[in-house]
Amino acid sequence: MRIFTKKELAKFNGKNNPSVYIAYKGYVYDVSSSFLWQNGEHQAYHNAGKDLTILLKDAPHGEEMIFKFPVVGILKD
Repeated sequence: MRIFTKKELAKFNGKNNPSVYIAYKGYVYDVSSSFLWQNGEHQAYHNAGKDLTILLKDAPHGEEMIFKFPVVGILKD
């Protein structure tokens, strides 16, 4: 499985790369297929290419929504 640094993850922000990735609890997910992540932005609150672990606690949905997307790697600091 691919290892991502935060700097590498930032390249998948939906603007510089057609792939849109986010990190959650140490795993990197490909959310490219979601219409809610178009252009790397989610509901005008969150940006792709980042670790959203802390921010998910304020989301109107639980982590089950993240788990619907494929894991493409592991985030290492």
